[in-house]
Amino acid sequence: MSEISVLLAHAEQAEAEIKRLEEEIQTLQNPQKLLAEGVVSPQLEALQSENSKLKYQINILKRSIATEKSRKPNHMISISSLVEDVFGLAIRKAFPDVDNPPVMIQGSSKFADYQCNSAMNIAKILKEKGQGANPRDIADKIIQHLPQSDYFEKVEVQGPGFINIFLNKEFVADQVGELLNRGVKPPRLGVKRRALVDFSSPNIAKEMHVGHLRSTIIGESICRLLEWVGHDVVRINHLGDWGTQFGMLIAHLKDKFPNYKVVSPPIGDLQAFYKESKARFDSDEAFKKKAYEAVVQLQSYDKDHINAWKLICDVSRKEFQKIYDRLGVSIIERGESFYQELMKDVVKLLEEKGKLELDDGRKIMFVPGCSVPMTIVKSDGGFTYDTSDMAAIRHRLFDEKADWLIYVVDAGQGSHLQQVFAAAEDLGWYNKKLTRVEHVAFGVVLGEDKKKFKTRSGDTVRLVDLLDEGISRAEQKLVEKGRDKELTKEELEAVKRAVAYGCIKYADLSHNRNHDYVFSFDKMLDDRGNTAAYLLYALTRIRSIARNSNISQEDLKQAARTTRIDLGHPKEWKLAKCILRLPEVILRCLDDLLLHTLCEYLYELSNTFTEFYDSCYCIEKDKATGAIVKVNMSRLLLCEATANVIATGFHVLGINPLEKM
Repeated sequence: MSEISVLLAHAEQAEAEIKRLEEEIQTLQNPQKLLAEGVVSPQLEALQSENSKLKYQINILKRSIATEKSRKPNHMISISSLVEDVFGLAIRKAFPDVDNPPVMIQGSSKFADYQCNSAMNIAKILKEKGQGANPRDIADKIIQHLPQSDYFEKVEVQGPGFINIFLNKEFVADQVGELLNRGVKPPRLGVKRRALVDFSSPNIAKEMHVGHLRSTIIGESICRLLEWVGHDVVRINHLGDWGTQFGMLIAHLKDKFPNYKVVSPPIGDLQAFYKESKARFDSDEAFKKKAYEAVVQLQSYDKDHINAWKLICDVSRKEFQKIYDRLGVSIIERGESFYQELMKDVVKLLEEKGKLELDDGRKIMFVPGCSVPMTIVKSDGGFTYDTSDMAAIRHRLFDEKADWLIYVVDAGQGSHLQQVFAAAEDLGWYNKKLTRVEHVAFGVVLGEDKKKFKTRSGDTVRLVDLLDEGISRAEQKLVEKGRDKELTKEELEAVKRAVAYGCIKYADLSHNRNHDYVFSFDKMLDDRGNTAAYLLYALTRIRSIARNSNISQEDLKQAARTTRIDLGHPKEWKLAKCILRLPEVILRCLDDLLLHTLCEYLYELSNTFTEFYDSCYCIEKDKATGAIVKVNMSRLLLCEATANVIATGFHVLGINPLEKM
């Protein structure tokens, strides 16, 4: 099937738009008709001035159609979107007098591959207009207006007016062939955006703990998703690297290591250092005074105090980086200190716009839709989180020129962030219709007792300890299964890390991020069920099928160019359709940024593959000798396509696949 056929629906839709515009031009060129309809002279002049603009639009659309029909797209087709486009075009042609007619497509119904349920809703719309119509007749009319294409084997009306849609096996086989020859590609993007993702965000002088796990894992995966589909992504780590706590840290540093300017102090445990300084701050009034003086010096950018601050930040930064390296996280540091001078600009701008009000010495700002005002300047002249977040969002919109802001922050910050977003919109900093600004919220990590995840002593679980335990548990599982006898020392090291980190990430991402989830090493390391351990094993097994057949990757590439995919067996057909659902799954993830949808799809694909492999031989061996007597190359290619899609999903989720496990 040709690429022209694949793009037919989009081209015809553009042609329909041309026809509409041409009709509008005809109206604009008929002054008498406009006057008869009550359009007065000034309106007429304004409308006629649109004439050349509309003609220009038509020329653009015509060129777009020519381009669409000639080029080979570098993306995978979302079949559900294609079905929706084709039926949407047919519905608009069949019922041109219905404004925004509903296009309701249900995927993978038990009666067909897809189902169009628009007829009943259109019948209701027509009835309200006094035009009675039977839903079955409406469904028939929709079918009559379908553009000619090779997408469907058959389309039929069932029941009160459902349209059952059956895909053409040749079309599906062609799409699997495209996937094998050109690789797994993302779906077509409507608009390429510059996305800025704010995630992780630990505090300097404090260790990363389990509370940072979700933001870090979810944020990294969202970045990978957006980058893979083609968006320009900026990864931002909004570190807590400024504030009054640095006064006590610097004061403690100067007391404990008076020669810190010439000899780098051996602060191995910054958490302990923080606790020591906090204890002194709470109990020693003289030290507290020194701490406040140090804050003033720091905020005045005194050279010695800035150097002490940098020294403390560097110790934390190195510890954070060790965690990021282990989890494969890439991120740019831009802490609260970055926005200190920018906050002054925000305050000045808000004052000039008359947005600030005095309230008991504070400068506050009321935001439409929010009952509690934002505190922009404290009574002592200091700034607040409201101020820094307003400076940050302004910088991201105007300086970074991002048109998609994503804040991966726990659900508890929801009200604060919605207030920041509303304030920025009220100030005219962005338009909702053009710029996406959203809070990607997530619940808390629970222990197996369903309470907030803590150590036995009641302390917050350190992230480094969690990762270390994951490595230990993964190794224990592998040894129990005898893998230490099958793998070299280097292979075992790679496997236990991939399994441990992959399982920790997948356990988080496979749950709806809006909910709390129970952290359980036993469940996440189980190689049965919807876990990374199961999926890693499944991918390794699929990859080994061709290897065990003595078929190289080069052989598979050559076969993909010359072998027709056979979908005669019901399990082959089911697997092929499941493979091609990746683009629609990705589009859903882009819409709501819920990555558990991708995890569920990968698990479903693995199970569908198992059904296929149990029912359809790929390699036939001599029962007596075990020698390979026949290789079904079409089925091996289905194995390869399945593996490629799972590997792509792993890339988005940040999971490292394994050759041996």
